[in-house]
Amino acid sequence: MSSNLYPGLLVVISGPSGVGKTTICHALVDRLGAQLSVSATTRPAGSGERNGEDYLFLSAQQFKQHLDDGDFLEHAQVFGHSYGTLTGPVMEALQAGRIVVLEIDVNGAKQIHQRFDRAKMFLILPPAPASLSDRLNTRRRDARTVIAERLAKADGEVRFARESGCYDYTIVNDNLEEAINQIVTIINQEKEKSQNDRRPQV
Repeated sequence: MSSNLYPGLLVVISGPSGVGKTTICHALVDRLGAQLSVSATTRPAGSGERNGEDYLFLSAQQFKQHLDDGDFLEHAQVFGHSYGTLTGPVMEALQAGRIVVLEIDVNGAKQIHQRFDRAKMFLILPPAPASLSDRLNTRRRDARTVIAERLAKADGEVRFARESGCYDYTIVNDNLEEAINQIVTIINQEKEKSQNDRRPQV
């Protein structure tokens, strides 16, 4: 989809579990006034997660109905559950000129890359594989078997992401504040460039 059809900027954040994606996305909302897209999922809500804010929690039947109706910009199966981004809220925000942030996996990112010619794609990586294990265990959200599954998948996920060719920027989250600052700077530059490109030539 041509960016000339909407004045906003679509930003995609991807990376393996435990790399800090969610923290980064919320920082972009705070610092840039961005809108964080709320993904739909069939997985059960975790402790403290709120429906409509952290995720839109749907039954498998509800998710399938949205899929059959063509309501998703992208969708994917992750760790046995379905995830997807509903088109309506994203397009409304882009048409209003807002920065919209999507936290999605590489399969969803590839679908967005194919549909939006100027979406800005960020791959977030850990400084070392061992740091993922530390972070996943520290947040205490998943069972040990789930953590082991996520860690086992991380290397292949990163390799697949690198080979996909859809990411514009790779950010190593060694220092969270520095990583956020890098991304904020890049988005501001891309937003300004997009606005300049849309101005009529004299």
